[in-house]
Amino acid sequence: MAPFFWRHGLGVLRTTKFHLHAVRGSIQIFAMLMFFTALSLSPLAKVSAMSFTAPLFATIGAIVFLGERVRVRRILALIAGFLGAMVILRPGMVTIDLGMVLVLTSSAIWACAMLIIKVLSRTDSSVTITAYQGLFLTPFSFIAALFVWQWPSPEQLLLFALMGAMGTLAHMAMAESFKLADTTAVLPFDFTRLIWASVIGFLVFREVPELWTWIGGLIIFTSTTYIAYREARLKRVRAVQQPRPGKADG
Repeated sequence: MAPFFWRHGLGVLRTTKFHLHAVRGSIQIFAMLMFFTALSLSPLAKVSAMSFTAPLFATIGAIVFLGERVRVRRILALIAGFLGAMVILRPGMVTIDLGMVLVLTSSAIWACAMLIIKVLSRTDSSVTITAYQGLFLTPFSFIAALFVWQWPSPEQLLLFALMGAMGTLAHMAMAESFKLADTTAVLPFDFTRLIWASVIGFLVFREVPELWTWIGGLIIFTSTTYIAYREARLKRVRAVQQPRPGKADG
């Protein structure tokens, strides 16, 4: 975030919702720590698949707490994405360990954080939302790190810097998407992380996803593609139906 502070100064932090930023930072640290702990306990494929339950939690929350309207097709698309994740996880065939419990809890907390981001996006810019994330998560995570601290090597510092840059850009993109579209329209695209994880895992770590991963990924891809088509079509219909400025009624 340093380049944004350098360009805009402390004006980046101007907000009327400081309390929401504080709440979000307080809960998101637990989601992050639980997710990282789950990665140390369970295989990456399992953790990734279970993390896809976050959009389901967030969609329910958006309907109950934010009053967003959700269409049947969008619900079906979310269910399809969830089923795709379940195809990969195959519950009942694989033992649910502590890592699975942690990532499921992390997903529920992250869903709450996403709803807060949606509320904040009504008044604050994506840069402000991302800046406050760093300001709150840094001291909170530092306290947790003190108990297990190890000085990182130069290579690890480079990886941390790369992860920080990509994470910041990803978070800004997520905040901006919530500003431009309904939560229930944005969340299905979160399922595409599985496809990217499979590609990167193969290219970087030479991990070959099993057949069930590709079947589940295809279901997820189909659901997100369909909902994107529906949203684009509905926007075109609304644009046509909206009266043109300056045209007299009747």
